[in-house]
Amino acid sequence: MWNEPYLETCCRSALHRLTLVEAAGRPDGLKDGPCLERLSGMGLARRRGDGRFEITAAGQDRHAAEILKRAG
Repeated sequence: MWNEPYLETCCRSALHRLTLVEAAGRPDGLKDGPCLERLSGMGLARRRGDGRFEITAAGQDRHAAEILKRAG
């Protein structure tokens, strides 16, 4: 049964970009800022002490299952 909140296309893209930047993180103030905030509220991303966003373990699982279509 599907019980996870729906991710808009823009948020799915932001989640994917978090995987691409790896340890560098995504800076605040970019066009995907609202999505990064939304992902943080869902526990799929977090803001680091330096203000950049990084993916969480839950975000990695969601990315694998929903974007890469792999079982997480």
